[in-house]
Amino acid sequence: MFGDLMGMMGKLKETQEKVEATKKRLDTVLIDEESNDGLLKITLTANRQIKTIEIDDALLEDKEQLEDFLILTLNKAIEKATNVHETEVAAVAKEGMPNIPGMDMFK
Repeated sequence: MFGDLMGMMGKLKETQEKVEATKKRLDTVLIDEESNDGLLKITLTANRQIKTIEIDDALLEDKEQLEDFLILTLNKAIEKATNVHETEVAAVAKEGMPNIPGMDMFK
């Protein structure tokens, strides 16, 4: 019984290390998003860190329009990055979880 418990604890620790490594790797996965007309382009990592923002000069003339474009485009980019992040981390976590009856957390 204790051997099984120790093996399970070791597997959980290994899974935790893999999840952390995946999170670190996601710093290198870039998500690109742009406004519908291409006047605003944003790049961020799958860990949701903004890397670049490119603003066309045409947007600099209308502060309100620029703010709207930033909000919409950033939200789309963050949503994409969050989906990539959650999918990657969940896959690694599920792979390393021990099979405990009644504890299927990743359906």
